[in-house]
Amino acid sequence: MRTWADLDEFQAFLDDGGMVEADDDMPEEYRQEVFRFIEFHANSELMGGLTERDWIPHSPGLRLKQIFLAKTQDEIGHAHLLYMVAADMGVKTRDEMMNDLLAGKTRFHNVFHYRAETWADQIAIAFLVDAAAFASQRAVFAKCTYGPYKRILRRIVGEEGFHMRHGEEMLLKMASGSQVQRDLFQAALERWWWPAVQLFGPDSPPDDPLLKWYIKSERNEVLRHAYVQKYVPLLQGYGFTVPDDGLHQDPNTGEWMMSEIDWAPLKATFSNAGPDSARRLANAVRNHAESAWFRESIGVSA
Repeated sequence: MRTWADLDEFQAFLDDGGMVEADDDMPEEYRQEVFRFIEFHANSELMGGLTERDWIPHSPGLRLKQIFLAKTQDEIGHAHLLYMVAADMGVKTRDEMMNDLLAGKTRFHNVFHYRAETWADQIAIAFLVDAAAFASQRAVFAKCTYGPYKRILRRIVGEEGFHMRHGEEMLLKMASGSQVQRDLFQAALERWWWPAVQLFGPDSPPDDPLLKWYIKSERNEVLRHAYVQKYVPLLQGYGFTVPDDGLHQDPNTGEWMMSEIDWAPLKATFSNAGPDSARRLANAVRNHAESAWFRESIGVSA
């Protein structure tokens, strides 16, 4: 077990490329901040997995049903791994984290506070949301100084990459399909573009501890800007309209510039007051209750 005399010594260790392990006597500030970040990630993977599960019986065709079965298994598996890593930090037990999530006391990503209205919404989620999550997680993996989290992220990022490619495949089929299919996706794009962009969060504060301690390697606004540069031309190339009346290219740099973002919808999700938060949480509570028999059979409570 390693220990540090003070925060300055700990910061120097991190600045030098040091990696923190679960049994180290890490500063409490670092423990709490990293724990909250991992718990948030775990909650989001679980809520995302439940969303994928709901669409398995509605998937058009056996191949897509198999894919969504596998994707659901991936997301729920990610959640279990992350809850394990978070619990080892000694802040909360696995049971406490699950109870807090189901009681609406903790947060999960904004995109899981919205409802998928049609099959095209699932394609928009796979193409836009999975790509945003992949970019965000890859930026964490790049320099992550908490060893257990970084090692788990290697697997998660790899699997999320497959999810993103699957989204690209499904979008290509919609784009080359009938006008009805194209109209369905355009409507879904109008529902999911802004939530996907907001997934990165507001601009990072100058003193963001997650950046200082190398849990994140890029500022939120940098990741968001890079995402827009990639996905605006992709969507336009497929013949779809990005739902942003103020979207334009900078005449000097050629970069895509967005309208000013209305952060009110994102802030509503912070307190579980999003458009579909109540139903999503109620479904999670019901799922947890209905699967209690299985947890009991293997001697696991959460």
